[in-house]
Amino acid sequence: MTHRPHPNVPFNAALLDRESDAMSVTVHPHTPRVAVACGCTLGEEATWDARFGTLTWVDVEAPTIWRLHAASGTTETFPQAEKIGFALLTDDPDTVVAGFQSGAALLNLNTGRREALVGADADAPGVRLNSGQIGPDGALYFSTMEDAESAPKGNFHRWHAGRLQSFGGPVTVSNGPEMAPDGTRIFTADTTEGLIRVHNLRAGSVGLACPFAQFEPGWGKPDGLTVDAEGCLWVCHYGGSRITRFDPQGRIERVLPVPTALVTKCAFGGADMTTLFITTGARDRDPSLDPMAGHLFAVEAGVPGVPANLYRPPRTL
Repeated sequence: MTHRPHPNVPFNAALLDRESDAMSVTVHPHTPRVAVACGCTLGEEATWDARFGTLTWVDVEAPTIWRLHAASGTTETFPQAEKIGFALLTDDPDTVVAGFQSGAALLNLNTGRREALVGADADAPGVRLNSGQIGPDGALYFSTMEDAESAPKGNFHRWHAGRLQSFGGPVTVSNGPEMAPDGTRIFTADTTEGLIRVHNLRAGSVGLACPFAQFEPGWGKPDGLTVDAEGCLWVCHYGGSRITRFDPQGRIERVLPVPTALVTKCAFGGADMTTLFITTGARDRDPSLDPMAGHLFAVEAGVPGVPANLYRPPRTL
């Protein structure tokens, strides 16, 4: 999710190149291509399913789950009745863990049936689920935020075996949590403040937040996060037309320009997990200035990502 409002300015590749030169960092050698011209109002939370060669993502504000069959290039859509922040994989290919405005639930894509798992912050009206991940420990890690994006009512959560642990808040707009490949650290983004934090994770307990990276003026806001197999963190710039790869110490390793302004989430996929899929948003964008807003992009990253973990419920729908 994101930060509003944002100036409706055109994408400017030359400006990005000048800013990258000023930061003395590497510009990624490949340009993202449109993989699906989906025109999502607010595309988010892409997840690759290595079992079937599919990519699942959501449109938060025109509530829909999208699924791309990479081999054929065909897509499926599953419209929803309320805002949805994420759709995560389970051991049943027809069922996802869906992060709705009302809470997380097992959702059967074929029948539409739901089984509630855990709610949003009950003591914070107007809060919804935003971003999520299944950890290697089988737990559901997710964030919440105020839907109006005006007050720090959001938080980060770990839910496992019926126990909910909150950490890293309060925040107005949240993104993450995203786990390091070795499962010992969790990254979170306070999007409104432009701050990425890191937490230690030991025996299922999340530690206190430490600063990891601070966005500078003109970068946009930190949105979706993902990690690669080398332990580097890829951060999408909402309103910044780019993705930044940070090394494990929080130093900028490279910048990947994206040909649209609202870059929301990235995820590794493909046969060797080296294709980076990128969701974007078209919210409040003028198509004459930003014609590729809201589309799904893909680019060769040059490094592999980490396969998504499956949620394994006691039973499936």
